[in-house]
Amino acid sequence: MHTLIRPMFTTATLRGWAHALLGAALSVPPLTAAVLSAPPRWQLPARIAGFTLALVVVVTALGAPRGARRGCVGLANHLLGTGLPLPAAESPRSRWTNRLRTTAWLVPHMAVGVAVTAVTGLLVFGAVAFPAVWWGGGGEITVLEGRVTVPAGGAGLWTLLVSVVCLLCAGYTTVVGTAALRLLAPVFLDHRPAERLAAAEERMDVLRERNRLAQELHDSIGHTLTASTIQAAVAGELLERDPHAARRALTSIEETSRAAMDDLDHVLGALRDEQAPKAPQRTLADLDALVESVRQAGAELRMDRGGDLEQVPAAVSREAYRIAQEGLTNALRYGERTGMRLRVEVRRGRLEVELVNLVRHEGDGPAARGNGRSGQGRQGLKGIAERVRLLRGEVSAGPVDEPSDGRSADVARWRLMARLPLGAGR
Repeated sequence: MHTLIRPMFTTATLRGWAHALLGAALSVPPLTAAVLSAPPRWQLPARIAGFTLALVVVVTALGAPRGARRGCVGLANHLLGTGLPLPAAESPRSRWTNRLRTTAWLVPHMAVGVAVTAVTGLLVFGAVAFPAVWWGGGGEITVLEGRVTVPAGGAGLWTLLVSVVCLLCAGYTTVVGTAALRLLAPVFLDHRPAERLAAAEERMDVLRERNRLAQELHDSIGHTLTASTIQAAVAGELLERDPHAARRALTSIEETSRAAMDDLDHVLGALRDEQAPKAPQRTLADLDALVESVRQAGAELRMDRGGDLEQVPAAVSREAYRIAQEGLTNALRYGERTGMRLRVEVRRGRLEVELVNLVRHEGDGPAARGNGRSGQGRQGLKGIAERVRLLRGEVSAGPVDEPSDGRSADVARWRLMARLPLGAGR
């Protein structure tokens, strides 16, 4: 008995009935239009033609909108448990083919929906009506074109059995209707070969995004480790001579490490296709904290701002922050800690991020070769170039010749310049 009753109360059955009810609701506009298009005064052939034409036109109109297919797939997945892939990017030819397939899917969805809703409605009504009449002292119930007499007292206890049978039939009607729609859904809503190719391209986009997240992790953790290493060395030197300054350096290490852990949680959660517990989105508004962490590492850094930075689009602001972070990390690793200057300015519809720092020559070249030609510095500049390219901007990095200002001959100036169009982030 438990095996017979259980299908009525499962979540799948209730969701299947909800899907059928939606199909029945969708059938109201085309059926209404069809009935109005076949007035009784017309001859039978004209009424059939008008009814059919109106039905086809309205159903096609329901399946034609671009979002109709995505909505049908979403409902089938959620209420029928089909697991169909969402529609991918479409070519003009496949777009119309898929719209016709969506329209074709609406026909069984509506038909099964009307049948399941009508039958279950009648059965549930019977399950309630028979015991209600018996409880009220007996009487007659009209069933279709016949009449059923319900006696009072113990002779009418059979109405309870009828009620149970009606409920079982309603449940199994829903189960059968749901199974039929679950079988038909892949025929009309699953991907065609062209869509599978488009889905593969979307997957490539996801992989590219994951590579970008890996670059985000490299930038954040690389900056944190570099700054923390330098600050730890400074704290060790000042521990006895200036305990207060050493304490500030240790506090800065704690703050930057905590921020790096936030980034790590976010990126690893995204790479594992999980909901990340935190989603740090650092922008130009966080530049002050970044500059302060660099100064805490013992660097002399001057910060210049220009233009209305609050109007910079969010995407551009995020990437500009990362560019500045990576540039400062490279400057700390490979350059001198004096003479650093960071400029962030909005000019002529573009955001300019310029970092200038001093580097020392070693042998036949500058020590800053690491900035652009070897090791981790090359990876950092590669990441910066990728960010700028995605935003359709321009980037340059290398030594610059400037008039002598009394510096030693073995010290040169290194310049990183990124120009990002503000329209790229809109």
